[in-house]
Amino acid sequence: MMIKLRKFRCLLHHARHLHSKYVPVPLSMQQYLEFGQKKCEKKSFQFLNDEIPIRLAHIMREFEDLPKELLTMKSVKLVRSWYDLSFKEVQSFAEKDPDDTKVLAEFSVAIQNILNRHSYVVETMAQGVIEMEDTYGMDDKISERIQYFLDRFYMNRISIRMLLTQHAALFGNITNHPRRIGHIDPNCDVIECVSNAFKAARQICEHYHMQAPELDVITADGSKLSNFVYVPGHIEHILFEVFKNAMRAVVEYHRDKLELPKLQIIVAKGKQDLTIKLSDQGGGVPYQDQDKLFQYMYSTAPRPQYTGQESPLAGYMDIDRVTHDNGSRSFRAGYGYGLPLSRLYARYFQGDLVVSSMEGHGTDVYLYLKVNSSEANECLPIYNTTTSRMYEAEKVVSDWSSSTNWNQSIRTYSTTARKQTIGAENRIQEVQ
Repeated sequence: MMIKLRKFRCLLHHARHLHSKYVPVPLSMQQYLEFGQKKCEKKSFQFLNDEIPIRLAHIMREFEDLPKELLTMKSVKLVRSWYDLSFKEVQSFAEKDPDDTKVLAEFSVAIQNILNRHSYVVETMAQGVIEMEDTYGMDDKISERIQYFLDRFYMNRISIRMLLTQHAALFGNITNHPRRIGHIDPNCDVIECVSNAFKAARQICEHYHMQAPELDVITADGSKLSNFVYVPGHIEHILFEVFKNAMRAVVEYHRDKLELPKLQIIVAKGKQDLTIKLSDQGGGVPYQDQDKLFQYMYSTAPRPQYTGQESPLAGYMDIDRVTHDNGSRSFRAGYGYGLPLSRLYARYFQGDLVVSSMEGHGTDVYLYLKVNSSEANECLPIYNTTTSRMYEAEKVVSDWSSSTNWNQSIRTYSTTARKQTIGAENRIQEVQ
């Protein structure tokens, strides 16, 4: 039995390394939409059969460069076991016939199994980091490496779940919104996304603070918000986190006032960007602390225990578990991951999330999204020799008289869309 287990692990390790040598194919929003409109299950099966193992392999290779102290944590071992099992499960379809309807049905079941298995990856990985910090402590060098990894790890997860949930929505037994192609809305109603996110955040704020600020929504002059292609769930996820932070700041900063100042949203659509600006009067954040807002494990709310209990207006909501069949919403315990993950969702299709604050007054948050769906390409982490060196590099020593946010070297968290190899180009053409 032990010999068979060792042989399996050896084969799995070899397969991972082999697939990590291939470059993942970043799809654009337009390609997602066009494929969804054609709706060919066979082609989707063939593409995912190639692409999912590659994306899994890249991040699984990256695990090997993490500090040993983190890899020995129980929660991290559990996450790695989920990825090993999912890799094996997808690989089992490599030689199967895509013309066999039974195979396609089995593949859909496997996809759902993977989605269910990975539902709690974010919380479990976060718990692993907490376990390591409690056991060994956390210096700046290790903290920087973990920050670098988590950005790439969670971006990889976002991309894989986008592929899998899109396939499930197109070919599964899921009832979709009549206007949407899978999870993509070719005429995304941004104002509706703002309203949904605000209502969800207000519900939580009123639950904990018995009150919540109201909202004014303004559409910039000349902005025509029609014909905007996007994933509404992504926008709502990001805005929910931003609203949640803004409401908490306003309520706590004006705790002695009977009337709370309103939040304000301005939506503007230009030729390249659709921008959503949220302004609050919640007292702002000191300039030196603004970069910390996007650091994992940074939160002003109490650290949660991994029990599934709620933490007041902090942290993280998994977009895949937002809405249940009965329409109710559930919210997971906060780990301080809300803003970092929201920025990844924004950057996933070449957008961004930027915070600008005035201490003593309030904060403006800008969400930038690509207007042209052909330019909204997936931003995917790629494992290569440069990646490995990032984990080996010593902490940058400042060559200024004082260390400030602007004069420190900034590490890139992922590789944007780049020229693909011939093999990758062939695979992307197959999708089309």
